[in-house]
Amino acid sequence: MQSNFSLDFPYAYGQPEVTANFRVEPEDFQVDENLGFAPIGEGEHVYLHIWKRGENTAWVAEKIAELAQVQVMDVGYCGRKDRHAVTTQWFSIYLPKKELEPAWSALNSEYIKILSIGRHQHKLRRGDHDTNSFIIRLRNLAPVDKTALEQKIEKIFAQGVPNYYGEQRFGRNGNNLPEAQAILVEGKRIRDKQKRGLILSAARSYLFNQVLAARICANNWQALLEGEPQTYPSAPLWGRGRSAATGEALQLEKTTLEPWADWCNGLEHAGLSQERRTLMLKPEATSWRWIDNDLEVSFKLGSGEFATTILRELAILQSAIKTEPASV
Repeated sequence: MQSNFSLDFPYAYGQPEVTANFRVEPEDFQVDENLGFAPIGEGEHVYLHIWKRGENTAWVAEKIAELAQVQVMDVGYCGRKDRHAVTTQWFSIYLPKKELEPAWSALNSEYIKILSIGRHQHKLRRGDHDTNSFIIRLRNLAPVDKTALEQKIEKIFAQGVPNYYGEQRFGRNGNNLPEAQAILVEGKRIRDKQKRGLILSAARSYLFNQVLAARICANNWQALLEGEPQTYPSAPLWGRGRSAATGEALQLEKTTLEPWADWCNGLEHAGLSQERRTLMLKPEATSWRWIDNDLEVSFKLGSGEFATTILRELAILQSAIKTEPASV
């Protein structure tokens, strides 16, 4: 039985020697969600493009449902954005009858603003968006050798970083992982389907991180192994079905996940299908600048990729807030 769920995964470029204050102000962590498509102007779902500061995605969804007089399940979004941040994201509301639309402007406040309203044909679900654009400020870096840090930034942006699932995937203080143990091994039942889904997703993510960590320790996370099923290095998101890997790649994955056999079996019986995820994360539209001793970095990531996996290679982050159970 597993009892210690470490989130201290190995670094690709060595443990950073610099510390930085992280998310001191909401403006230090800015995220703009890009759907990758525009609402077509008709359909049974209203799309709201919303700017928010310091507000939780689920709480905003509840306020939208209350105003529209619908169930919370009728409000969709692509992912939970961090609360202690300034973000834009899209919400969908199932309202097939146009005459039932409320006065959406009632949502506007100092912390929430509607940017646009449209209609589309389907509900927004997790991962439906294309990319997220980030502007992140790391404050009071110390000790700081700007030349050395700039060289590391250039290397990270050019070569990429390990595509870890970020700590927020595992819940506050990693609390989703003991829950996963209870569900997958001890037979605990959770009636809340959404909560159960988040916990099972955390379990798959944790197993993926274990394989990625093993590849980093073996110094082959950027190289194709014999038997790799894709044209890029990858690891399994565990579930039902035979692994697509063979040979050396399959052996490494089997060896790494052997201590987690009960979790693998549990995920298979949970009805999830086995998938693959790339081991490498390469940000796009990258830039950085110094603001005195603060560092501001900008980049764009795809759906399901975590900004913190880039930041952790740059500095030891001293967060002003506790980890939130959020993902982008």
